[in-house]
Amino acid sequence: MSAASSSASDKRAPSEALLSIRKVEKQFAKRPVLRGISLEVASGEFLTILGESGSGKTTLLRLIAGFEQLDGGEIWMGGERLDKIPAYRRQVNTVFQSYAIFPHLSVFDNVAYGLRAKLVPRDEIPARVRQALAMVKISEFERSAPSRLSGGQQQRVALARALVNRPRVLLLDEPLSALDANLRRQMQIELKSLQREVGITFIFVTHDQEEAMALSDRIALLRAGRLEQVAEPREIYGCPKTAYAAQFIGQTNLLRAEVREGTATTGPIAWPSSEPPGPATFSLRPESIRLALSAQPAASSGATAQFQGQIKNQTFGGAMDLLEIDCGNSYLIRARVPSPGSLTGRQKFEFNASDAVRVLESSDT
Repeated sequence: MSAASSSASDKRAPSEALLSIRKVEKQFAKRPVLRGISLEVASGEFLTILGESGSGKTTLLRLIAGFEQLDGGEIWMGGERLDKIPAYRRQVNTVFQSYAIFPHLSVFDNVAYGLRAKLVPRDEIPARVRQALAMVKISEFERSAPSRLSGGQQQRVALARALVNRPRVLLLDEPLSALDANLRRQMQIELKSLQREVGITFIFVTHDQEEAMALSDRIALLRAGRLEQVAEPREIYGCPKTAYAAQFIGQTNLLRAEVREGTATTGPIAWPSSEPPGPATFSLRPESIRLALSAQPAASSGATAQFQGQIKNQTFGGAMDLLEIDCGNSYLIRARVPSPGSLTGRQKFEFNASDAVRVLESSDT
């Protein structure tokens, strides 16, 4: 089990969960895909399952939906054992990456399809369809063919088709991945706004760290079928539990240091540390490093570390530039600083000691 598996039941996890995933196991051809996943999801929460390809995130979504069967563990919704219920009877709907819209049906009939399949009384269907279309703001397209809609509009059709069934949980399997960058950013905003309006629990799967940070109330980071960390976006970014979490979510400098007599030292860099003596790994985000403007650290900044290095690369990024700094003996540090113009030669940098966050080295899985 990874070093952070014990954090799966994060201190911020909901006390009264709508959905409870308990020690879930899944194998394909005797190859473990999910290894003892335990996770609770609150009513009205936007939870993102984040992970690289092969981490098991889509498999977990399919188990919740009922498209796959558990090899071990349980899934509960409220006080009911969900994994014992057929997929068509679960109060769960899924929006797929491909949207799976029927091209020969109008927008109205696409959204109505699920209601008709469930034998909802015919006179109820028009009002429920139009309510769902209004939720996603595409009422004017109800008689349009899907081929006449943009990618973003097609995604809204898929959302309306899921919402019309009034699910308690909406599962979204990388639904924005087919959109171009600008539309994707726009739809991220609209998707979060929609989730707040309808108040339904969203479980969103993605491999995109920035997307997860922008959308989520909490992020569940999967690594090789195990939970690496579950936390709110600010916490998982600012206080990663493991080296893997620190590297996967955003950029970081992993400082493998030795702590002695209240000082952590790695290469030419040293800073005050309250960690116990011995080897320790720290995560230091590039934006925590700044150009030192004076010979001495500012007194109000608390415990501060300074180091010098040669500018090896400078990448312009608009308001912020990314610097690659050679501190000697090929010891490289990355810093993201307000665009200072062209920097060359040897420069002095500093950071607050509190920004070097102790992380655990993830065990191999």
